[in-house]
Amino acid sequence: MTQPAVTPPPGCPAHTGATPLYGPRFQTDPAQLYRELRAAHGPVAPVELAGGVPAWLVIGYRELQQVTGQPQLFGRDSSRWRLWDSIPADWPLKPMMAPVPSMLYTEGEEHVRRSRAVTDALAGIDPYELRKHSEDVADRLIDGFAGRGEADLVAEYAHLMPLLVLCRVFGLDEEQAPELVDAVLTMLDGGPGAPAAAQRLLELMLEVVRTKAEYPGEDLASRMLAHPAGLDHDEIMRDLRVLLISGHQPSSYWISNALRLMLTDERFAASLAGGRRSISQALNEALWEDTPVQIFAGRWATQDTSLGGQRIAAGDMVLLGFAGANGDPLVREPDGRPAEGNRAHMSYSYGEHGCPFPAQEAAEVIATTAIEVLLDRLPDLRLAVAEHALVWRPSAWVRGLVALPVSYTPGY
Repeated sequence: MTQPAVTPPPGCPAHTGATPLYGPRFQTDPAQLYRELRAAHGPVAPVELAGGVPAWLVIGYRELQQVTGQPQLFGRDSSRWRLWDSIPADWPLKPMMAPVPSMLYTEGEEHVRRSRAVTDALAGIDPYELRKHSEDVADRLIDGFAGRGEADLVAEYAHLMPLLVLCRVFGLDEEQAPELVDAVLTMLDGGPGAPAAAQRLLELMLEVVRTKAEYPGEDLASRMLAHPAGLDHDEIMRDLRVLLISGHQPSSYWISNALRLMLTDERFAASLAGGRRSISQALNEALWEDTPVQIFAGRWATQDTSLGGQRIAAGDMVLLGFAGANGDPLVREPDGRPAEGNRAHMSYSYGEHGCPFPAQEAAEVIATTAIEVLLDRLPDLRLAVAEHALVWRPSAWVRGLVALPVSYTPGY
């Protein structure tokens, strides 16, 4: 489907040779595109989203810290965007940045109030119970394909495992998981069904809030309802949707991206049959090389300013290029690799809108457990197609495989 073109006002990045963040080239090898952007424009580059929508992409490590650490210059409230009047109502990327009253777009004291309730609720997750539940879910999913000798580790495992775990954490019914996966993927891929998928997610979250208001339990939704911040049902509904997407998508693609690395890189092959240290290394390297959230929308300039040698106008959209910043030579070894054990990647963002630490811990428990259980159960796991045949999702935001076909000796 061809998207309606947007005519940007003079001074927008589209007037300075913007590079499109869509199409086969971006989908196949975004890292090379980031290198070319850095060479041509420096740490801040003019880019174009679907429909010809202009933005600035921050791919410099220091510059990304500046943007995320200076909310007075780069606000999170997307209503600041000066192009809203020219954006078509059916623009497929609109659900990812339309100004809605969630913690993602609030600023100042209101953001503090909302984020405190979320962080405190997340802190109530017991990591030991989370690991046990993650093991149970992983075993149950593997039971479904272990006897076949072949599987798609994206559709049958990585996409489902984090969401099934999060269903219990959130207070959701596991039977809703397939619908949730479909809605999340449709929304993030930015196709014609994205607006309807975004609305359906809100409806599902409201059902949870209403149920937990009447029947509270030991879950995230119940803790948010009881928090002294006094969030109302609408606020919790919207913040739960943010948490579901930010909890499921990064964990899902983190798992599959790390598995792809372990199945294709000879440095990990020798220890595939149970080397625990290799799993930790693979997960960390996946965050550096194929971070699940490669670009995040975003920030909006509160005033005319300069960044990375570019003149940013008030109301311009500034995209957070996590993957590009992770590839900045400033934070790399001379041979281009991240330093061994270095966890200073930007994959969790930075600043007051960065991923809360309890959420980072939970994601690591889920991802580590998923890979450990899988390799324990299917130790001779191998890629069933050539590496170059793997296809990446056509999304400006996430870096993840469409499928990860594997084969193995059937087991139970």
